[in-house]
Amino acid sequence: MSATGKAALRRSHAERTDLSDRRMLEAAIALIIERGTDKTTLKDVGEKAGYSRGLAGYRFGSKAGLFEFIVRSVSEQWLGELKSATTGRDGLDALCAAIDEHGRFCIEASDAVRAFYILWFESIGVQSPVREVINGIHERRLKDVVAWIERSDYAGDTGAEAIAGQFNAAVLGIAYQWLAHPDQPETIRALHDTLKHTMTLYFAEPTHGRKPS
Repeated sequence: MSATGKAALRRSHAERTDLSDRRMLEAAIALIIERGTDKTTLKDVGEKAGYSRGLAGYRFGSKAGLFEFIVRSVSEQWLGELKSATTGRDGLDALCAAIDEHGRFCIEASDAVRAFYILWFESIGVQSPVREVINGIHERRLKDVVAWIERSDYAGDTGAEAIAGQFNAAVLGIAYQWLAHPDQPETIRALHDTLKHTMTLYFAEPTHGRKPS
């Protein structure tokens, strides 16, 4: 086979793998929303995606591997959207853009985000197979918020890490409220707006002699 033919074959294999991964991701998300994580099986994911019973098991190895794949995939999508929304922004501007983007992402990618947060909150359990992955995502979120604040002209008395902790805790609280009450989009929008107001208050703090770093 020529080099061109081999390259085409490799591309074709990669494309088929990408397609099957996307289909199994969609199938797994749908099953988690419909049945919960306990009743979502690798066999059912493969069949719902239109493949053999064994393909999901072959690809992911275990439910832990499948759940990690879901968390990483949705997180990468979210981080891509977040990067687009916050590029060139810092401080309060970046925080408000991130809050708006989180609200939009929840509405537009609702099933994927619901499955993501279901796995996120279940990771609190000591037996969670994705706890380490979730912890890594959480730490990355914190670092991003701290960086936005430290690159800005913020000169308030509350430290950047404290604001970042409050920001992330509030986002998770909103996500939990959204999971519990998906039929109340206006309430969720109002909570995002309230978070923006809270962040604005931090940036309106008296400086008490502090100077921007």
